[in-house]
Amino acid sequence: MSDFILSQLADNKPVKLEKDGKAICVTRIGDQVFAVADTCTHSEASLSEGDVLDFKIECWLHGAEFDLRTGEAVTLPATQNLEVYKVAIDGDSVTVEI
Repeated sequence: MSDFILSQLADNKPVKLEKDGKAICVTRIGDQVFAVADTCTHSEASLSEGDVLDFKIECWLHGAEFDLRTGEAVTLPATQNLEVYKVAIDGDSVTVEI
């Protein structure tokens, strides 16, 4: 069973998914979909409320940025990376693998 329908994910608009007790931030950029932990490693704010630009998501609270491809913390004040989840796309079905 898919978690999302690809055509229903808006480009560069993160959404929050709860799966297996984990909060996950899912973002579509073109035909690619990325899934990372939804909680900022600096402030425990929800990243799905942040902005996406150039394969990075910015935490709305203090401006920390993370690379959606790797989970790497790329700007302060965050110094710890995010957990990254594998995404499987089958036609219009998107599944996040925990």
